[in-house]
Amino acid sequence: MTFIDLFAGLGGFHKALHELGHTCVFASELDPTLREVYKLNWGIEPKGDIKSIVKNKIDEIPKHDILCAGFPCQPFSKAGNQAGMDDKERGTLFDEIVKILEHRTPKFFILENVPFIRQHDNEATWKYMQKQFDRLGYEVDHEVYSPQDFGIPQHRKRIFIVGSLKGLKHFSFTEIENQKTSLIDIHEFIEENPSQFKELPKSNQECIKLWQKFIDQVPKETKLPGFPIWGMEFGATYPFETSYPLNLSAKDLGEFKGNFGCSLKGLTKEEQKENLPSYARVEKAFPDWKRSYIRQSRAFYKENKKYVQDVVSQIAMYDSQSWQKLEWNVGDSKRKITDYILQFRASGIRVKKVNFFPSLVCTNTQIPIIGWQKRYITKEEGLKLQSLEGISLPKNDNAAFRALGNAVNSKIVKLIAKQLVGESHINGNIV
Repeated sequence: MTFIDLFAGLGGFHKALHELGHTCVFASELDPTLREVYKLNWGIEPKGDIKSIVKNKIDEIPKHDILCAGFPCQPFSKAGNQAGMDDKERGTLFDEIVKILEHRTPKFFILENVPFIRQHDNEATWKYMQKQFDRLGYEVDHEVYSPQDFGIPQHRKRIFIVGSLKGLKHFSFTEIENQKTSLIDIHEFIEENPSQFKELPKSNQECIKLWQKFIDQVPKETKLPGFPIWGMEFGATYPFETSYPLNLSAKDLGEFKGNFGCSLKGLTKEEQKENLPSYARVEKAFPDWKRSYIRQSRAFYKENKKYVQDVVSQIAMYDSQSWQKLEWNVGDSKRKITDYILQFRASGIRVKKVNFFPSLVCTNTQIPIIGWQKRYITKEEGLKLQSLEGISLPKNDNAAFRALGNAVNSKIVKLIAKQLVGESHINGNIV
């Protein structure tokens, strides 16, 4: 069978369908670097802006049997601005898919996106999509999967939507469910001595050492918090329960303390703002979850101040507030930060168990770190986590991990495609 690969990226759909014996007859990708890499990997030069192609040259999209598209997820992601269909650049790209389905009527389609697309805008987006599929005569089904469901140690939930003009009596996600496994060995995905790797910068390593010192000074009988530790709250007294700092006059706010207990007395309102945590510089009430983290961080410091106050004064010297936060997600396990998988995130330094990698995302500031090797994961390890072994990546590390963060997991697509469209033999028969 023939297929087209829209928003192609690195070619996760292409790899899956190619391994099943199907032939790609058209691809599109907006990023010029990824177009070059795609051509290098698959021998096809993707076209550019699909909106322009659909509007002006839709006949250049060949007839095909299967439409594949991992259309941009940022408009629908909980990590993004959730603008959805109102995102003029990316949110309306679903409509381009609809126009191609209408024009070429492929037998099947496979789409991928973030699971939140179902809840976006009180389900209005999802209902709109369903209405379009119904109008075009496609029977549709969907399921949410993550690579760790199939033996790959990465938390990365995505919704997979399949459609067929001939119905879905031949297809069932149950067959795919039966291939799930709980047997995962993360060490099979980690190279012990990679030939090329990016070492964690010395400044980051020193930050880890400082937080390790903090942990070491907390009494062993004291449980380390499961909630995010917000160091800026250590010694802070500014109001947050029923009011918020910027709602007060400079004089009234001067009666309180800001970051790490610094006095706000005698400061201008702008100076006071600068001495508050960034998340406290709001002009509306704090949400419940934020109040909870503030409350718990202050209480933890109060209970352990005599043990940790010296190291806290050093943590307070960091310019970046994200380095002043720690997310200890390993419970009662060994209290050694470098024994774990780490991330330097805007929300803080995240420490997690060595069982799954966090989801690869399209920002290069959150590349997972192998704590005991003091390095970021390699591009080859990233390829394994997306089931894209053997393909070339952009030479620039930042571009490579951005592409990996946007990629579709090829193994999951292959499992779905095999059930939906079968394997194409040399003689062209479909099973």
